[in-house]
Amino acid sequence: MIISLKQAISTTPKCSSKITNHRTNSPTKSLIFSTPKIKKLSIVTNSKPLHVSSLQSFGPLRKFESCKAYEEADGDVVENTEAAKRVKIGFYFGTWWFLNVIFNIYNKKVLNAFPYPWFTSTLSLAAGSAIMLVSWASKVAEPPNLDVEFWKALFPVALAHTIGHVAATVSMSKVAVSFTHIIKSGEPAFSVLVSRFILGETFPTSVYLSLLPIIGGCGLAALTELNFNMTGFMGAMISNLAFVFRNIFSKRGMKGKSVSGMNYYACLSILSLLILTPFAIAVEGPKMWAAGWQNAVTEIGPHFIWWVAAQSIFYHLYNQVSYMSLDEISPLTFSIGNTMKRISVIVSSIIIFHTPVQPINALGAAIAIFGTFLYSQSKQ
Repeated sequence: MIISLKQAISTTPKCSSKITNHRTNSPTKSLIFSTPKIKKLSIVTNSKPLHVSSLQSFGPLRKFESCKAYEEADGDVVENTEAAKRVKIGFYFGTWWFLNVIFNIYNKKVLNAFPYPWFTSTLSLAAGSAIMLVSWASKVAEPPNLDVEFWKALFPVALAHTIGHVAATVSMSKVAVSFTHIIKSGEPAFSVLVSRFILGETFPTSVYLSLLPIIGGCGLAALTELNFNMTGFMGAMISNLAFVFRNIFSKRGMKGKSVSGMNYYACLSILSLLILTPFAIAVEGPKMWAAGWQNAVTEIGPHFIWWVAAQSIFYHLYNQVSYMSLDEISPLTFSIGNTMKRISVIVSSIIIFHTPVQPINALGAAIAIFGTFLYSQSKQ
């Protein structure tokens, strides 16, 4: 705002006074500014307008001059902005949790009928890549302006993401969804251990203490799991380790690179798809996929195709929303949201798939999740 001010030659405004004595009601002179010689002065400022308060008198027949300046605060605007931001974050969280629950349900349905986790993992990345390529081509989403250095920095992130994604899918093909997510709630323990012994980082004592309920709870849940499977257990553990390295590579390699959360995850999906496809073909192969697909369609019917499409699309959408939410919230808030997401997935999967749960198993899960919450608070 450009304001033209008139600056008086004297530093103190000259005032003549005519005031009313409020005690005697006798007429007196009111307070009036005289007009001295002035010169114009232009001031450039981005501040809000300054207002001069009314002049007041204190005591009878007492001349008083008050030149109080203050900046007007747009309280209502600030309050409305904060409220809108809270609504937006709440929408992100609700959508993130809902999409994640739907993905896990359909993913487990597909894996029960079609036990080929490498292929289903590939389909999930392929669906997301196709959605974003079409969005960029149709200008629904603004395509990012990227260079070769960006893709070089993204490669280790995509490699770790691919390993973590496949390992988690392998785990869910062997054990209950709830058990996979209970073990995956132990990811903070891997994060601290890797950061401490490989990167040399140190943490407050409270962070190390928060790992005790995480490790103890996961161990208790694993020992009391009715349908325990070592492949499923190791898949969840490998997924934890891979996602820790994904976060480390992302923080180091992508630092200073400007790209939105949505486009970042889109590029991550495309590169992960290119990495995963040849390995999926080598491990399982088209012949196994064709035979398994035929059996699934025969057993389930046309609904199986919908299950595959749903798990592929919802996988991309829930991850995309989670990355978009990182643009709006702090890492601490995101960590707490991720903990609550696991609770919603565990509870919903137990209800939908009628997973048998012993009280001691449920206690282990609760201890592990509570430890994850303590970790997020201690890390902050």
